[in-house]
Amino acid sequence: MIISEFIKRIISSLILFPIITYIVFYETLIFKLLLLILLIVSLIEWIKLIRNTLLVLTGCIIITFSFFAVFQVAQIGSEFFYIILIIFISTDIGGYLFGKIIGGPKLTKISPNKTFSGAIGSFLLPVFVFFILKNTQTILTFELKLNIPLILLLSLISQIGDLTVSYFKRLYNVKDTGKFIPGHGGLLDRIDGMLLVFPFIFLILQSDKINF
Repeated sequence: MIISEFIKRIISSLILFPIITYIVFYETLIFKLLLLILLIVSLIEWIKLIRNTLLVLTGCIIITFSFFAVFQVAQIGSEFFYIILIIFISTDIGGYLFGKIIGGPKLTKISPNKTFSGAIGSFLLPVFVFFILKNTQTILTFELKLNIPLILLLSLISQIGDLTVSYFKRLYNVKDTGKFIPGHGGLLDRIDGMLLVFPFIFLILQSDKINF
């Protein structure tokens, strides 16, 4: 079961990652349209999931701001946006692999499938990937000004976003937020960590605390 699910994730990544890479680097208009479509899908999934009017409105505002932040961060440069995206994806994959392979004590009742080993993997893999990119420069040509403490913080924020969506799914007894991605559930199931990561990056940039 673990191997089967892992293979599904690898196959979907091999198909989607090159497409997303091309769009991010070369197709600005398509990138904008893609963000708009994903925003609409995310809002629909959230509205269907939540049964409290105030939470629906609050969530819609947060999700909309998140996609706005994605767009704004992408304007800084495709390569910068790409490394943030890689960190986000590495956090998700690291948590899944470590959690499924190592297992161990559960992290929280909010999401029964989350384990402490998975949380550790969510920190370790993005740091490892960042280290490889920084020292090989095979993908990115600009100097990476991110550092390990910031990578760990971004990973933590991503995990908080993941747990937040998991909390509401458990609250309303829903397994997936939708069926947007075959074999993976809804769009929010996959981008839940992103909902907080990109707004955080955007706000840091606005405050001029970190010069990327």
